[in-house]
Amino acid sequence: MIASLILLVVGFVLLVRGADVFVESAVSVANRFKIPQIIIGATLVAIGTSAPEAAISISATIKGSDGISIGNIIGSNITNIFLILGVTALIGATPVQKNTKKYELPFVGMITILLCMIGMCFGEISRMAALVFLALFACFIVYMIMIARKSDTPTEPTKQIPMFETIVMIIAGIAALVIGSNLTVDSATDIATRLGVSDRIIGLTLVALGTSLPELVVCIVAAIKHEYDMAIGNIVGSNIFNILFVLGAAAAIKPMYFNPAFLTDGAIAIMAIIMLMIFTARNSKLGRFGGLVFLLSYTAYVLHLAL
Repeated sequence: MIASLILLVVGFVLLVRGADVFVESAVSVANRFKIPQIIIGATLVAIGTSAPEAAISISATIKGSDGISIGNIIGSNITNIFLILGVTALIGATPVQKNTKKYELPFVGMITILLCMIGMCFGEISRMAALVFLALFACFIVYMIMIARKSDTPTEPTKQIPMFETIVMIIAGIAALVIGSNLTVDSATDIATRLGVSDRIIGLTLVALGTSLPELVVCIVAAIKHEYDMAIGNIVGSNIFNILFVLGAAAAIKPMYFNPAFLTDGAIAIMAIIMLMIFTARNSKLGRFGGLVFLLSYTAYVLHLAL
């Protein structure tokens, strides 16, 4: 058990570092070929933040651990809102941007409902469903680029990395993601077996929390520095990427069995979105009271899974 826990931590570290290295090198390549910063920010960097979830879910799907794959995504989405935004809002009131409030929050709710309906009606996430997710993902990328073009926020220049070093970094980043995902899935499966719990529960809790740690750290640091503006937008965007890109890519490789128990978890994820819309409806901010409610909701959800 101790060895599995150590390997799990090592897997998470490799996932985080692998994602960072991959994004940095990918951005360097994009800059070298004169790809606009708008497209880089809306695609490479955004996808890179979901790289740990993608690596875990794809690896788990290939290994036949569909419970970990789907549980990781739904659990990460619940963790992102209830835990990460809850902690951020306790530090300081967190504003929500107009586009996020008007379009992105309803959209993430819609695709979560779509995921649950597909699972309920067909009992799996098929390749056809994967194509639907990936098509919606492409539409979301176009939307992000359109929003970025309208933004007046200046983009920071990025350093140019030598081509040979860039290639080495890309290979190292991908290797870290692959090795980290394999270690995480194998150790999480071993822990689940030893504790006598399902891979669904492990995916929803331990794995989901681990892959959400980078977002948690970033949001806490941003809140301490009073840079709240993008917190909710980034979290909501991550939830959209998780469902459309990560599950879409994983199911395109291999259809996944959808455990009916995930319908309850999906309902919790939908409830989290509705609560976020309610708490930010009046003044477009998630205050400390809302943050406390979110943290209590996350605690109640984890306790529910443990019982």
